[in-house]
Amino acid sequence: MTAATPATSYRAGFLPDIASTREYFGAWAKLSVLQYFVAEAAVIAAWAGPEPYDRRTGFISDLGAVQCGIHDDRNVCSPLHALMNASFVVQGLGMVLGALFLSSALLCVAARPGVRLAFGAGHRGPWFTALAVKVLTFTAGTGTVIVGLVPEDVGWFAVHLTGAVMFFLGGALALLLLGALWLRQSPLGWFILSCGAVSLVALAIGGITGMRVTEPGTLERFMGYPVTTGLAAAGLVIAQRVRRELQARKAARAAAHARPTGAV
Repeated sequence: MTAATPATSYRAGFLPDIASTREYFGAWAKLSVLQYFVAEAAVIAAWAGPEPYDRRTGFISDLGAVQCGIHDDRNVCSPLHALMNASFVVQGLGMVLGALFLSSALLCVAARPGVRLAFGAGHRGPWFTALAVKVLTFTAGTGTVIVGLVPEDVGWFAVHLTGAVMFFLGGALALLLLGALWLRQSPLGWFILSCGAVSLVALAIGGITGMRVTEPGTLERFMGYPVTTGLAAAGLVIAQRVRRELQARKAARAAAHARPTGAV
């Protein structure tokens, strides 16, 4: 008897139980990263530097600078720096909680209902990929928390920069892997994969040039915005999937209770 092909075994696998409030909370935690865009807009509106803040030339970290004055040849003054740094921390915690509460099984099947998982040595790829997504997302979230807790002008710039790189690199790689995992499940896989690719390319350009480009703010946002957008999109898809599963379980329980006792 011949061994089953990977595709056959995949279809013959099991449907993981993802109807969990823990998973639902993790999905919404990941979706919460969108608050960053609201906070950034508010902080930019309150900018008090001698020149208006320009997203094309202004670094994101300048919005969280604690003091007004010259920093690295830039004249910065952000009265709402506490809001910006709090937003960084909240964004990071959302990513960390999403990594902790979302299971690898859910990440493997969330993009399309009915996807099954297979056991066996020949089918561990999706599991390891999903685990890597969790680890990288956790790393990126931790980096963002560091950015918020250690602003660029408090004297520990190396720590601040390390946190930023953790966010950009960890987030980009997490999206690349998640997009690849979802490619055969949903067109959304291409979107998430593209977000990771754009962020990673921009990060590479920033590393090669040392951010000495005409529009460093634009380049930095090409590093960060796709990560935030891609993670939020993934969180929305996962939240919708878990919500449907929870509703289906609730309906099944209601139907079971409504069935007359002793019916044959």
